[in-house]
Amino acid sequence: MQGRQRQFAKQMRADPTDAERVLWPRLKHDIELSGSHFRRQALIGPFIVDFGSRKARLVIELDGGQHDENRAADDCRTRFIEARGYWVLRFWNHEVLGNLDGVLQVIQSVVTPIPNLPRKGEGGTTRGVSG
Repeated sequence: MQGRQRQFAKQMRADPTDAERVLWPRLKHDIELSGSHFRRQALIGPFIVDFGSRKARLVIELDGGQHDENRAADDCRTRFIEARGYWVLRFWNHEVLGNLDGVLQVIQSVVTPIPNLPRKGEGGTTRGVSG
């Protein structure tokens, strides 16, 4: 199973969505993660996440319209990932494509914790810049 997942992740890295293609270079070069870095199409258990940082304990998922129809599966997946100590941020593709700076601000605010917000490893989920 793990070998098939790795191969599928490799295929997904070779053919990113438009939103992934736009966000990836900015995540890679613009987000200050105090030594952490993101991986594209990273494996967490049986799941492949769009972007993950093990050191920051942060997962970023980009959702298209199909995710609105698969909310129960996404919720189960999110619970699994959070149970392993990750914070999950979800953004709609149109948010990344239409408001990249806003998306990056949300990500930066999570990797630079402020008082009264959960810290790395405490889990939590949020949906993008528009709620």
